[in-house]
Amino acid sequence: MFNSKLSFLILLLLLPLSSSSSSPEAIQGLVERLDTQRPSPFLQESAAKALLRRLLPTHLSSFEFKILSKDACGGYSCFWITNYENSSNKSAEITVQGTTAVEIASGLHWYLKYWCGAHVSWDKTGGIQIASIPPTGNLPLVKKDGIMIQRPVQWNYYQNVVTSSYSYVWWDWERWEKEIDWMALQGINLPLAFTGQETIWQKVFMDFNISAQDLNNFFGGPAFLAWARMGNLHAWGGPLSQNWLDQQLALQKQILSRMIELGMTPVLPSFSGNVPAALREIFPSANITRLGDWNTVDGNPRWCCTYLLDPSDPLFIQIGEAFIKRQIKEYGDVTDIYNCDTFNENSPPTSDPAYISSLGSAVYKAMSKADKDAVWLMQGWLFYSDSSFWKPPQMKALLHSVPFGKMIVLDLFADVKPVWESSSQFYGTPYVWCMLHNFGGNIEMYGVLDALASGPIDARISENSTMVGVGMCMEGIEHNPVVYELMPEMAFRKDKVRVEEWLRVYSRRRYGKSVKQADAAWEILHRSIYNCSDGIADHNTDYIVKFPDWDPSLNTYSTFSKQNRTPSFITTHRNRRFILTETQSTLPQPHLWYSTRDAINALKLFIDAGQDLAGSLTYRYDLVDLTRQVLSKLANQVYLDAIIAFQHKDAKALKSHSQKFEQLIIDIDELLATDDNFLLGTWLESAKKLALNPSEKRQYEWNARTQITMWYDTTKTNQSQLHDYANKFWSGLLVDYYLPRASMYFNRLSESLRENTRFKIVEWRTEWISYSNKWQQDTKLYLVKAQGDALAISTSLFQKYFG
Repeated sequence: MFNSKLSFLILLLLLPLSSSSSSPEAIQGLVERLDTQRPSPFLQESAAKALLRRLLPTHLSSFEFKILSKDACGGYSCFWITNYENSSNKSAEITVQGTTAVEIASGLHWYLKYWCGAHVSWDKTGGIQIASIPPTGNLPLVKKDGIMIQRPVQWNYYQNVVTSSYSYVWWDWERWEKEIDWMALQGINLPLAFTGQETIWQKVFMDFNISAQDLNNFFGGPAFLAWARMGNLHAWGGPLSQNWLDQQLALQKQILSRMIELGMTPVLPSFSGNVPAALREIFPSANITRLGDWNTVDGNPRWCCTYLLDPSDPLFIQIGEAFIKRQIKEYGDVTDIYNCDTFNENSPPTSDPAYISSLGSAVYKAMSKADKDAVWLMQGWLFYSDSSFWKPPQMKALLHSVPFGKMIVLDLFADVKPVWESSSQFYGTPYVWCMLHNFGGNIEMYGVLDALASGPIDARISENSTMVGVGMCMEGIEHNPVVYELMPEMAFRKDKVRVEEWLRVYSRRRYGKSVKQADAAWEILHRSIYNCSDGIADHNTDYIVKFPDWDPSLNTYSTFSKQNRTPSFITTHRNRRFILTETQSTLPQPHLWYSTRDAINALKLFIDAGQDLAGSLTYRYDLVDLTRQVLSKLANQVYLDAIIAFQHKDAKALKSHSQKFEQLIIDIDELLATDDNFLLGTWLESAKKLALNPSEKRQYEWNARTQITMWYDTTKTNQSQLHDYANKFWSGLLVDYYLPRASMYFNRLSESLRENTRFKIVEWRTEWISYSNKWQQDTKLYLVKAQGDALAISTSLFQKYFG
């Protein structure tokens, strides 16, 4: 139990809000309508109780849950924690009331965090820490009148349109149930719900005389569905079997049912104009255009250059209406909020504001014809990534093309590049302040904690604010638990968070006890790794996992002198992503925004904390992750040393540095193998587990292997432009994929020096791509259970490289 002084300080930070509201009046009608559509109080209370049973079955009788009205919360959504009246050892001890089951779950989580010192994390980031929760009959009491926390904004949004592929693709209901529980505990009440939409499209397109074979050439494979949905590619990794389609539809119905029970408002997909090629033949007069190439090596039409039905065409509205109606038929009337990002992938053919306005009107009309109360939720990434096109007149034309209050914009990258500041609050359009944070599901310790702790507050209290929520829009999840602990809290915070104080409490909760070395380590991590203020989006380009496709013979030593190792790299914006641009004359350097000495010092403190925390799963995860982070940055330096040796024609130094680089890969792999959450095997086995026959098993495994490695198409001598985009620091992947690649490269560098010839980069590419293709098609089994002692190995590696 936390001491009373600390609890009192927390209470002072969480005083109830004033009666003022920053939500635009136009949204109030939507909120009130959605409130009337929620399940009965009994069903929501039962759903919250079931969540408690899954989370903390030993304390099922300790909590009483009740739904209360917004009037009782001063007109807000809120939770209210009080002591249970007439409490005894045989009855409940704490009452948690909330305006929805999500609010009840949020209140439960808040109580467990700030009164019991507990911690709830994803299983893959250490899981839950509940050892600090007192036994039943001994739960700590709150103050006499209880504690009421009101939401300062309406919504807490969750997911990116690509998270479904980078993180959720192989999930079954057991995993989804855990995620929805986590969402409810974090207060998420507006989640994206994209699972199973291909099955809806199958039914819709077949009504428009599109055959099953046509759809085989349209849908992407399971691990690439997000980009097939957006019109970036088609057929890559496919086709989708009927088994897959049926499984995913059934899974979506389970997901939606649970979300609704808990009082969430799911966001469903809508029609963005992406259509099968066969539609041109069936409707020859329709305004269908072929899009340009998206990151293929040679414009192969088997995968690239998909087809877009212009929103101005009457057929667009027909298909869009049919899709919404089919969803309602399958799922029921479960939402009024629909996502559509038709302009994120392609700029309109003209910048004429009148034309842009007509396109926006058509997109909205396709939704509203099927659901008269429809609201268009749009990712606002295009206004940042394609800012040269989306000037104020074009932005206004799109944002004002629908009735006010019928569009909500996600300020997708507000944690680093907030658009609301430069667009007059999206010209009056309601928006959600979002954190993007992660690209490609990469494993990298990274964050902007200070921006998260203040950015949403600054936006909400700004003059003429149209902010209606906060959100998390990462491309991949299950990493950086500290970031995903703080960000959801901002949905309930009316004041800025003092991060230093918050981290001390976080450290104590995460490990179940206060350990001075851990606290000191987090102080360092706050000002270093979790204080990225250079404005660069984080995408892990460490040389181990993003090996440069580069010819060092074309450059000189001076480019890489030790005095000129400025951390920078070249990026271009391509359809939401930051793609590392590799040229033959410039070696891109990985993103480094902090002193590596700070990280090493933090690691030493973490290792010292192991005397008290060695048995903690959350500690083990953080120890392994930080050790990996430190060693991977060291490997970057070693790689550059090897390149410098090559350019100096120093064969002995090249051999020494290349061997050290390869040994670092081996050592990091051994370290990662000590924690279940850094294993390649779990990703591959989860893919195969969904298969119902041998053919599906091979296809799903190929999808899983390909996404995290080459990602997209190759030729014999050209790697995919997206190679290593979704790279992972996973045991098994390092020694069987990244290590052979580095060895092949360094061997050819050594050969070049021995023979006094130029580096044979084409031969290296040929050798490497051939190996990669075989690895992607392989079926080798990998570990699914950890082996080795994380603390012992981390300690040994620290002594080896820094002692």
